[in-house]
Amino acid sequence: MIQDSSEINNGKSTSVVLSLPWLLGWASLTVMGPLVMAKVIYKTVQVIMSHLLDKERELYGKIVLLTGASSGLGKELAHSLYRRGCRLILASRNTDALEELKRNLIYQYNPPELHIPTVVRLDLEDLNSIPSFVESILKSHGHIDMLINNAGISYRGEIVTTEVSVDVKLMVVNYLAQVALTKAIVKSMIKRKSGHIVGVSSIQGKLAMPFRSCYSASKHALQSFFDCLRAEVDHHNIYVTVVSPGYIKTNLSMNAITGNGDVHGVMDKTTASGMLPKVVAEKIVKAIVNKDTEVLICPFLHKLIVCIRLCAPSLYFYIMKIRSWNTRKKELKEKQC
Repeated sequence: MIQDSSEINNGKSTSVVLSLPWLLGWASLTVMGPLVMAKVIYKTVQVIMSHLLDKERELYGKIVLLTGASSGLGKELAHSLYRRGCRLILASRNTDALEELKRNLIYQYNPPELHIPTVVRLDLEDLNSIPSFVESILKSHGHIDMLINNAGISYRGEIVTTEVSVDVKLMVVNYLAQVALTKAIVKSMIKRKSGHIVGVSSIQGKLAMPFRSCYSASKHALQSFFDCLRAEVDHHNIYVTVVSPGYIKTNLSMNAITGNGDVHGVMDKTTASGMLPKVVAEKIVKAIVNKDTEVLICPFLHKLIVCIRLCAPSLYFYIMKIRSWNTRKKELKEKQC
């Protein structure tokens, strides 16, 4: 408890005692209140204008290269973009899953012949193959209107027991490969003076969390790269959108790797209770249509913590320490059982 001040009322001393939750609530209302209200008004006007101008029609016929399209959020993005008339290039290591997705898209939306999706194999761990991969795509399609860097892998582990090879793998797949792919494609966009690049980051690209070091670091790096890119290509009429979702109900935690490189194989409770991929995909498409620079797709609490990290870092560090302690207690209890 924090004693704030004393007041004299009719000769009696009255103590005003403020609790931490009260202080957080007060800070949220006084500091965040006007900002939230301004954003609500802005978004409302944006939605109205979007409906009036029918901006989504601009997506029709756009050639979109979508990485990580074989499952989860990538799969739902494919549906959201395809039914709006985009010409999709579906990229992933799992071409069997991509072929199945292609069949489902064609069956469900009955597209014109020119819009039949293209399936391509892309291994982001093989950095040397990316320039020739892009060259092949440009040769067959002429150009790429939009690149959506959606592919990535997650991680669960403790820093001191994580092999450096795991750090390298996460940085290659989640950062360096995205950089290589973007650099190879943005050159052609500059020549055409047109293009849109989307980076699917994570709320952990803004909030470093315990036991997520590799993942958070790679997403932090991705965020910084795209922020720099946005400023550098703006005069070429190229848009850059960074999307930072919170927990999504996908197999991301199941497919995450541990400190020794093994597959995590566990569905985290936070992931299981996360947002539906379809909902997130629709929000991303709306961000693309509105040419938003940055979008946080997560509950208000996560957005509040981002603000706390910026305005009150000491409080944020304390919250993360509590989270770390609770995680260790839980692991110890599970081992005893």
